Amino acid sequence: MPGPLHGIRIIELAGIGPGPFAGMMLADHGAEVIRIERPGARLDGRDPLLRSRRMMALDLKSAEGVARVLELAKTAHGLIEGFRPGVLERLGLGPDALHAANPALVIGRMTGWGQSGPYAQAAGHDINYIALAGALHAYGRAGEKPTPPINMVGDFGGGGMMLAFGMVSALLHAQKTGEGQVIDCAMTDGAATLMSMIWGFRANGIWRDERGVNLLDTGAHMYDSYETADGKFISIGSLEPQFYAELRARAGLADDPDFDAQMDQRQWPALKAKLTALFKTKSRDEWCALMEMTDVCFAPVLSMAEAPTHPHNAARQTFIEVDGVMQPAPAPRYSKTIPDTPRMAKDWDEPLKQG
Repeated sequence: MPGPLHGIRIIELAGIGPGPFAGMMLADHGAEVIRIERPGARLDGRDPLLRSRRMMALDLKSAEGVARVLELAKTAHGLIEGFRPGVLERLGLGPDALHAANPALVIGRMTGWGQSGPYAQAAGHDINYIALAGALHAYGRAGEKPTPPINMVGDFGGGGMMLAFGMVSALLHAQKTGEGQVIDCAMTDGAATLMSMIWGFRANGIWRDERGVNLLDTGAHMYDSYETADGKFISIGSLEPQFYAELRARAGLADDPDFDAQMDQRQWPALKAKLTALFKTKSRDEWCALMEMTDVCFAPVLSMAEAPTHPHNAARQTFIEVDGVMQPAPAPRYSKTIPDTPRMAKDWDEPLKQG
């Protein structure tokens, strides 16, 4: 059965990271995504970011290649690109040219800093974008330097997924009005948006602008990861009183009066030290036997190798194997328009030829 975006055609001008992720999201949910690569490109068929696409090689620096993209745009609903601002215009494929070919086309522009602003022409990576957005400052433990959460917040959460959302929103508008538009999707903007709840906490006076001292940033003893006797880790998120009581009961702490001071931030370091020592007395599996699937708000910290075989993930098919490649399955799920199983990109033995 086709996914909910069946019938939507998207042109994806090849890039790395967030652009392909947005293309993957759209393709996962049924859109026909045509990825335009440069002639001679080699594709890695193991890369989930390239799944479920049609591939085409075009030289965008040639008049023939530009003309071909403009022709494709006439039958497309959207186009996504991740060049530095101004590059698409210099190629002859800027919004004016694309909308002349198709006034209803939605053009998604994915950049780190955005199409405008003092940084717009500067190079950068995820770590830089989330730094400027005020997000990186919040990630890390007390007294330590900021720790980037790999490239999940800028490239993928604030970038690719935000672009996919923007594309679907603008496509709905185009269906109603016949009007296309340009989406200026900047990872700095997206990373800032992802911090909205924390900005609310700060406005309410319940978030300090310091790392590792707040409720959700490893400052609290009941919201952290802990090492176990076998060198593995577990996660605890017992925030609400009833969940905290369950943690105390299952950890043998119900009668320890020190743990009555759950929300006294002055006591958090001492309580964390107690939990650190306690959790090292049993293996991860032993703690799982005591706490897994209870209201403690508990889960083992699984590696990428372990996650696909965990019973919950296996039951939901959170991970799937396609052509021998283990990878996350499309998400979210639908009750009616259930997408097809993803198809891996062809693993090209020869450079991709112009077509």
